[in-house]
Amino acid sequence: MSKLSGITPSGHVHLGNYLGAVRRWAREGGVDDLYFVADLHGMTTPHNPAKLRSLASEQLAVLIAAGIDPERVFVQSDLARELGALTWVLECTCNYGEAARMIQFKEKSKGQAGVRLSLLTYPALMAADILLQGADEVPVGEDQRQHVELTRTLAKRFNGTYGDVFTVPRAVLPPAGARVKDLADPARKMSKSTRDAVGVVFALDEPDQIRRKIRRAVTDGETVPAHDPETRPGMANLLEILAACRGGAPTDLAAEFSSYGAVKDAVADAVIEELRPLRERALTLLDDVAELDRVRKAGAERARERGSHRLDAALRMIGAN
Repeated sequence: MSKLSGITPSGHVHLGNYLGAVRRWAREGGVDDLYFVADLHGMTTPHNPAKLRSLASEQLAVLIAAGIDPERVFVQSDLARELGALTWVLECTCNYGEAARMIQFKEKSKGQAGVRLSLLTYPALMAADILLQGADEVPVGEDQRQHVELTRTLAKRFNGTYGDVFTVPRAVLPPAGARVKDLADPARKMSKSTRDAVGVVFALDEPDQIRRKIRRAVTDGETVPAHDPETRPGMANLLEILAACRGGAPTDLAAEFSSYGAVKDAVADAVIEELRPLRERALTLLDDVAELDRVRKAGAERARERGSHRLDAALRMIGAN
């Protein structure tokens, strides 16, 4: 049973990405699971090419530094030729109405004057990511479940029309991870693409930066710490971050402190120590360009080998070669 998960380089990896997904991938990933940097997905809206390239390298380094086996990591654009060919096959299998009904397309294109065609066809590329690697399961949030259902539809349709080539995957909800909120606005999730990074702790932030951001975290008018997400979301967010880094239940942790300042200091210490080895390993990799490039090429080759027979079979059966 193999799983496939990706992360889009729309910004720097932050604490929520790490605690909610990357750390779990490193701890729980199976030998047949694959993880990739989805840089092609970052091109569906206006972007800076140099920044996208830099963020893709940074995310690759972070995944490896987190402890994911380098043999199970690759960068999506390194398989651009294979994915381009399979995406076309799947676009020739997909109906326009199916693509246009995708909720994310409707939401992201609403009110936009110049919507890129790739925003409409993006689900076909996502399907190609999944089907090329023969993944059985795709851990996704609710916002991506519809895309996996379309992938299932396309796999079944192709298999039924041309011949049995693709594994029909299923969407699975990943185990509940830390739901880290923005420190400056606990009503919203911490995000890679937020314009105001004052409330976002990035995985490669300096320790002093982390401490400053956490000390400035928005809380409430109370003085005694308590875990109450409904009425005191800022303090609840800090306690949940502390629990994710140190262990224990947020409610129990709250009882250990007599002031908000003490909670913030404890959270800062815990986050700094949690991220320290990740940051050190990632920066070492980013400084060793030759080594990171070697790992990247090797990962791409393994992913290419894993999917080449499926692409060849799909092209042959649809009449392309």
